Amino acid sequence: MMTNPELNKKAHTKVEDQSSLKGTFTSVLLLGVFLVLSWIGVFILFINRF
Repeated sequence: MMTNPELNKKAHTKVEDQSSLKGTFTSVLLLGVFLVLSWIGVFILFINRF
């Protein structure tokens, strides 16, 4: 009887972690895109100086 609630809890936690990780991945991806665009913008400004 002890193993059934444990397995159910693990399965439930796994689903929560998966959706949480999906949101985390989206946030990190957006942050990465922002950083890359910032660097490209600064690089273009630097190139236009010369």
